[in-house]
Amino acid sequence: MERRFARLRPGTVSESDEFSVVPSDGMCLSSFLVISPAERASEVLLGRVHPDPGWAERGALGPARAARVAERWMLPSSQLLLFESPSEAARRIGREMLGVELEPGAPAVFSEAYQRPEPEGPDPHWDLEFIFRPAWTGPERVAHPAWSEIGFRDPRRIPAREFARGHEDILALVGKRSPTDG
Repeated sequence: MERRFARLRPGTVSESDEFSVVPSDGMCLSSFLVISPAERASEVLLGRVHPDPGWAERGALGPARAARVAERWMLPSSQLLLFESPSEAARRIGREMLGVELEPGAPAVFSEAYQRPEPEGPDPHWDLEFIFRPAWTGPERVAHPAWSEIGFRDPRRIPAREFARGHEDILALVGKRSPTDG
C-alpha cells in the first residue's frame, strides 16, 4: 500500500496534495465502555440490545442491524457523533445506554485496518477505537430499556460467535479475552 498520511479530506486529491481521502471502505471512530465490578475483575458489563428503533440514534444501529445483533453480546459502545470527543461519547453511552453519569478517565486507543468481505474496494476499513475502563459505582444488577438483557459476565466463558460487531476483539485488546477463549 502506498504511504499516505491520515490527514483526510473528502473527494479526490492529487499526488501533490497534503491530504488523503477517507478510505474507500470507510472508517469508524468509536468509544467502548469495558466496565468490571471492583470485586470481580474478570467480569465485564455485556448486553443484548433490545431491537427497538432507538438504537439508530443511541448507537448507530438501524432497525435491521439491531435485529441482526439482538441475540449476541455487546459492550456499551457507540460510534462518535460528528465532532464529539471520545470522552464525551463515553459519557453519552453511560447516560443513554446505562442511565448513569460516568467519569470515563483516559482511554486506551487502538487502530485497526482490515479488509471486509463486502464491500470490496482498494482500501481496507479503518477503525479507531477509544476504550474506556471507568470505575463502576452503579448497582450490582444493571437494567436499562436499551437492552433486553444486560449484566456482568465473564467474557472468557462466552464463545466468540456469541459476540456482536467484533466486540470479542475489543475485549482481547484490553486483556479480557484471548484468541483461545470460547
